[in-house]
Amino acid sequence: MKNIILSSIAIAFLFTSCNQKSKQAETINPETTKSSSELYACSMHPEITGKKGEACSKCGMELTEPVAETAKTEIKTTIVASETKPVISSSFAIDGIVSGYLKLKNALIKDDSKAAANASKSIVAALNEAGTNALDAKLKKKYNDIAADAKEHAELIGNNVGKIDQQRAHFAMLSKDINDLIKTFGTKQKLYQDYCPMYDQGKSGYWISEIKEIRNPYYGSEMLSCGRIEKTIQ
Repeated sequence: MKNIILSSIAIAFLFTSCNQKSKQAETINPETTKSSSELYACSMHPEITGKKGEACSKCGMELTEPVAETAKTEIKTTIVASETKPVISSSFAIDGIVSGYLKLKNALIKDDSKAAANASKSIVAALNEAGTNALDAKLKKKYNDIAADAKEHAELIGNNVGKIDQQRAHFAMLSKDINDLIKTFGTKQKLYQDYCPMYDQGKSGYWISEIKEIRNPYYGSEMLSCGRIEKTIQ
């Protein structure tokens, strides 16, 4: 009889322990699954995804941007944009800015530091003369934020005649600003976003071009055709 009672107590104890472990597993497993299933993207190439800390197949940088959070942010932004979609006045255009940028790009292709400096001055003038009064408050602020950075790099290009490597470094940053302007305000001109994986270890070798043929402004005659078209802009 005593043995039966002891056996019953042991079975009850085992049953209780199993239930507790099962509950702990239910609590822990969802978090583990969520953590292991999260994707991260490269900050330079958001189309490249994988586990956190893995290397981007294009530039070698660590994947640090959580894809799930980005997706949520994009969804939220899309909803807000659809509710209060800004209207860009037909009297506002960035054609003069883009034109000056393309002249700068072509001067760097020809390794012409002086022409690059002159073109950068026309960019600054075009940025200052843009009719931002035709924009609503949100778009005006966005333009001013991008334009302030673009002016800084354009002015530094203009102040570094004879130092073409420095001009090219600022051109890389300016190219990002011009791309942001085009993305925000649009352009009627058919353009291409090109990329040189050799420049700056693949981190910032982007530029905008009006021609389909690759002509590299970062290396000029040294590696004129190095690069590829990333996308068509229009």
